[in-house]
Amino acid sequence: MLVLALISGVAHAQISGDGEVYLNGDRIEAKFNGGGMDQFSNFVRKNFDYSKVKKAGKMVASFTIDTDGKLKNIKLVEFFDSEVAVEMIRVLNLSPNWQPAQRGGKPISININYPMVFSTKTK
Repeated sequence: MLVLALISGVAHAQISGDGEVYLNGDRIEAKFNGGGMDQFSNFVRKNFDYSKVKKAGKMVASFTIDTDGKLKNIKLVEFFDSEVAVEMIRVLNLSPNWQPAQRGGKPISININYPMVFSTKTK
């Protein structure tokens, strides 16, 4: 019997901007349902159809959280199976709006790289 395990890596967020250097002062991170990336990972796990995963592998999704909190520019920068990739894009498109990140009290767009590792284990 195969059991699929999902391990979400720590997501890396960075400010998008043209040649802008920012030194982590008054920046407030984006929030998902009142929480952070852990809350978002719970959302992904709850909505992902694991029957699509047939083998182990790593996938990295990339998206922008815009100043309105909407997910934009969704793409996969690394994937191991096209059916799993399509499922991940479907789940990301289901995402409710985030509370956008802020700098200086104003909303800013940020880019997120969201890694996921799928492994198979036998029982």
